[in-house]
Amino acid sequence: MLAWFKKLAESHPPLRPPGAVDEEEFQSLCIRCRKCELVCPYDSIKMAHIEWGEKMGTPIVIPRDIPCYLCMKCPDVCPTGALQKVEKEEVDMGKAVIDNSLCLPYNGVICRACFERCPMYREAITLRDEIYPEVHEDKCVGCGICEHVCPAEPAAIVVVSRNL
Repeated sequence: MLAWFKKLAESHPPLRPPGAVDEEEFQSLCIRCRKCELVCPYDSIKMAHIEWGEKMGTPIVIPRDIPCYLCMKCPDVCPTGALQKVEKEEVDMGKAVIDNSLCLPYNGVICRACFERCPMYREAITLRDEIYPEVHEDKCVGCGICEHVCPAEPAAIVVVSRNL
């Protein structure tokens, strides 16, 4: 597991919980109090390990393990404003991206997992020709539920942090 975290940390920025301000400001505001982690009823929020370098101890979401279910409890407990209150539809954790070479429908197998489980139902992910999933970036909030439920291994749909 340690190698996976290290590879992830090196490859792209972490997904932050809902309402996170821009990454540079987030890192200066977050006091690593863990209140967001403790209030999360789904255990979606984890604290970054040492592999994340200066981000260590800050809250991250790893959607393949446990996505964010958008309960919106974490911004309410943040004492510094690193997480700010936003409506569920305005969350911007990242954007889902589909790899058609891994996606089952694009390879002849019927699957609607990401489409059916997306909390922005029929807005963030739609089905072209009632078969092929397509992500609409302007509606995707980056919660990672699609990545979590994807039956492909590795996941054919992944959430890329907005902090690239």
